[in-house]
Amino acid sequence: MSNTFDYDDAFSRNIGWVTEVEQQVLKSKRVAIAGVGGVGGVHLLTLTRLGIGNFHISDLDIFEQGNFNRQAGAYMKNVGRDKVEVMAEMAQGINPDMGMKIFPDGIKTDNIEEFLDGVDLYVDGLDFFVLDVRREVFAACERKGIPAITAAPLGMGTAFLAFMPGQMTFEEYFRMAGCDANERQLRFLLGLSPAMLQMGYLADESRVDLKGKKGPSTPMACELCAGVAATNALKVLLNRGDVIAAPHGLHFDAYKNTLKKTWRPLGNNNPIQRLMLMLVRKRFMAKLQEAKRSPRDERKNTDIERILDLARWAPSGDNTQPWRFEINGEHSFVIHAEDTRDWCVYDLDGHASQIAVGALLETIAIAATGEGLSAGFSRRQDSSETKPIIDVKLTTASSQAASTLIPYIRARVTQRRPFKTTSLSARQKTTLEAAVGEGFSVLWLEGRAKRWQMAKLLFRSAKIRLTTEEAYRVHARVIEWDAQYSVDRIPDQAVGVDAVTLKVMRWSLHSWQRVQWLNRYAMGTWLPRIQLDLLPGFFCGAHFVLLADKPLETIDDYLAGGRALQRFWLTSARLGLQFQPEMTPLIFSHYSSQGVSFSGDQEALKAADQVRAVLGQFLPDTDLKRVCYMGRLGCAGTPLARSLRFSVEQLNIKVR
Repeated sequence: MSNTFDYDDAFSRNIGWVTEVEQQVLKSKRVAIAGVGGVGGVHLLTLTRLGIGNFHISDLDIFEQGNFNRQAGAYMKNVGRDKVEVMAEMAQGINPDMGMKIFPDGIKTDNIEEFLDGVDLYVDGLDFFVLDVRREVFAACERKGIPAITAAPLGMGTAFLAFMPGQMTFEEYFRMAGCDANERQLRFLLGLSPAMLQMGYLADESRVDLKGKKGPSTPMACELCAGVAATNALKVLLNRGDVIAAPHGLHFDAYKNTLKKTWRPLGNNNPIQRLMLMLVRKRFMAKLQEAKRSPRDERKNTDIERILDLARWAPSGDNTQPWRFEINGEHSFVIHAEDTRDWCVYDLDGHASQIAVGALLETIAIAATGEGLSAGFSRRQDSSETKPIIDVKLTTASSQAASTLIPYIRARVTQRRPFKTTSLSARQKTTLEAAVGEGFSVLWLEGRAKRWQMAKLLFRSAKIRLTTEEAYRVHARVIEWDAQYSVDRIPDQAVGVDAVTLKVMRWSLHSWQRVQWLNRYAMGTWLPRIQLDLLPGFFCGAHFVLLADKPLETIDDYLAGGRALQRFWLTSARLGLQFQPEMTPLIFSHYSSQGVSFSGDQEALKAADQVRAVLGQFLPDTDLKRVCYMGRLGCAGTPLARSLRFSVEQLNIKVR
C-alpha cells in the first residue's frame, strides 16, 4: 500500500455520481469559507472529500470544550489552538496537494477582497450573530458575481438559501438596512427560516441568549447543513442541477420529518413575512430578553452541596418544596420541613407533604451513593408533626456502587397529557414492583375496562376539585402564567390542557366569582375535566396503587411511603415511562372516611362520599389507610414545560 497521495484514487468513489471529467473540474475549483467552527468546519471537510482542490478559510477563534458538541476540529488535543490552523491541517490530511490559504484574523473590511480573490463559490460558515461582516461578504460576492450559499443549523435541521449572480441579493432578501442589532438578528432568523419548523420542539427557550449572543446547537444540524450545502456547491460548480435561489429556500427538519420549500417574494418585505416579523418580535424577542430565565446550574464544591443539588429535585405537591436545609458540618445537615395543611386542601393532615419529604430522603440517599457515601436519617422526636426536623449524617460507604437511578433524579417529570395505551411489559412491572422495596407492593389497574373505570372515577373526583372554593384558592396560588418553567409553582404550559382551555382557566381563576359563573352558566368544568382527567385516565399503559403492608398511621409511615414512591418513580423514568400522580380520589375518600368537612359546599361532601364508594370497588379487600399513592404510567413524549426548583443557596437557611 502506497503512502503517496493519489488524487484520482482518493476520490474515485465519487465517480458515478460525478463523471471523471467533472471530478477534475472540482479539483480546479476554489471555495471560500468564512468561519470554520460549527457548520463551517464540517463544510470544509465535506467539500474536501468531494474533491474541491482549493480553499480560502477564515476564523479568528480558538477551540474550547464548549465546541465539543458540534465542531469538527473540537478534540481535547486541539483545545486552545486556532480553529483555522486545525481545520487546515484536517483538510490537508485528506488532500495534501490542495491549495489552502488561511485568514487567521477573520474577515474584515480590509481583507474581504483578498479573501474572495479568484473564488468560484462562497460558503457561509459565520456565527449566527456575526451579521455586519456577513452582510459585507455577501455584498462583495454580489459585486464580484460570486455565487454565495448559506445553510443554517436550526434545531435538528437545516435552512438553506442561495444568492446567485444577477438574482435577488442578500440585502434585498433580508432587508436589514437601518435596523438595530436585535432587529437584524430577528430578520436574519426569520428570513433563513420562514417556516420556523425548529420552534415546535425547542426544549428550553431561556438558552437562546440574544444579549449574550449565544444559543443552543446540535451536531445533527451541522452535519445536515454540510450535506445540503455541499450538494448545492456541486451543482453550482459543475453547472448542473437546479439551485433553489432566493427568494426561494429550503428547510428540512429531521426531528419533524418535514421538508418545506419556502418562497418569499420581496424577502422580509413580503406581507406574510412582515406579519410574521410582528408576531415573532412580540413573542420571541421580548420574551427571551425580559422573561425569567431558568436558573443556571453552578458547579458544587462539596459532597453535601452536590448531594443537595440533586436532592432538591425531589417531587412535592404543586412544587411546594416543603423543606429547607441547614448545613451544620462537613458531613451533616438538617432538614427543616413544614407541611401545607393550613392552606392546601389536598394536604390532609399533612400526609402529602410527609410523602414528599420521604421522597426527599430517598433522593438524598440515592445522591449520596454518587459521592461514595451513605445517608442516615434521624427525625427529632421533639419536633412538631407539622414542622418535622430531620438530622442527616453522611458516612463513607466505599464498597457501595453509585445508584443507577442518579441520572433520573432530574430527568423525572410529571406528564399530564394522554399516553399511549400500550400495556406495560411483564419485565417493566416486575422491575417496578421490586423498586418499592420491603413493606410495600404495587396493585395494577390495567386493561381497557379498568382504565375506563378509572378515567370515570377521576372525572367524578375532578368535579370536586373544580367546584369548591377551597380548591380554587390552591389553584390560583400554584400556577405561574405565561411560563414554560417555574421554580416554585406549576408553569401553565405544563398543566396539560389546550390553549383555549388554558385561556378560560386563566380568566376564571382571577376570582372565585368568575369560577362560579363559569360553572353555573357555561359548563365550566367539562373541558378541563375531559382534558385533565377523562382522556389521560383512559389513555395510559396502566394505573397503579402503591400499597403498604400495614396501615399508614404515623409520620414515619408516610416518610417510608414517600421513599418507596421515589424509588418507583425514578425507576419508571429509567424504564422510559411517563408518570402522573392521581391522588385526588384517594384524598377525597380519606376526607369522607374520616367525616371531615373539607369544604363548605355540601354537594362536594356528598360527591366525596360517592368517590369513596367507587374507589372501594377498585380496592374491595384493601384498607384505604394502606394506600400510599396512586397514579398512571405509560409511553409518551417528555413534556417540554416543567417545574424547576429553588437553588441550594435559596433552600439553605444557615451555613456554618
